[in-house]
Amino acid sequence: MFKLPHNPATAYSAQDQLVWKILFDRQTALLHRRAAPVFSEGLARLGLRRDAIPEIRALSEQVQVLSGWQLVPFGQQVDLTTFFGLLAERKFPVVTRLRLMRDFDFTSAPDLFHDLFGHVPMLLDAAFANFLHELGQAAQVLPAADTVTRRQLWALYFFTAEFGLVRHDNKLRLYGAGLLSSAGEIHHCMDEETPRSDFDLSTVLSTPVLDTRFQNQYFVLPDWEQLASYAAELTGLLATDWRQAA
Repeated sequence: MFKLPHNPATAYSAQDQLVWKILFDRQTALLHRRAAPVFSEGLARLGLRRDAIPEIRALSEQVQVLSGWQLVPFGQQVDLTTFFGLLAERKFPVVTRLRLMRDFDFTSAPDLFHDLFGHVPMLLDAAFANFLHELGQAAQVLPAADTVTRRQLWALYFFTAEFGLVRHDNKLRLYGAGLLSSAGEIHHCMDEETPRSDFDLSTVLSTPVLDTRFQNQYFVLPDWEQLASYAAELTGLLATDWRQAA
């Protein structure tokens, strides 16, 4: 069971506040008519402001009222076991470190802006939040030594929650936090020469995850309603594998 620290507040400098403000302004401008409606709706409901970095505990309380999820602050990115354990409890890890000015366009590791601006608004969508919860629950029944399947779960998470696109009104829309929070990744993703494939579960599970640079390709959901079916499909595949191995 993961619990919020008694005092998770982090002191942010004037420079940090400036970084947040510039990032907030730039990303909201870039995402106009590019972001999936569920993200825009979640951002509006949270009332995140350009002129102040949110206090994590207060934001967590707001998110819990709206969606039943909580935010758990960490100083750095957590390992996969901890990450999926949190998702299984409807808790989302938030990195408290904020990127530097030189990393405006792209940061290889999650930071505060990536998590609060990119991920948290999506938690207010019930379908998306349930998808994350199902991934977390699936990971809990894996043997500790089954790193292959855990990596497949991570790939499914990565190419949806981090770098996913969806068709809406016959147009591509962004919903992955790695896209929503990075100007560089948006420009790379939307370049005509960058591969954007229709979402196929088996292909996604076997596609390498690139943590330190732009992705080689992205996957597009045919519509938002399909997201829930992929977690169920993966769970079915895992159950089949386990029965065959038994």
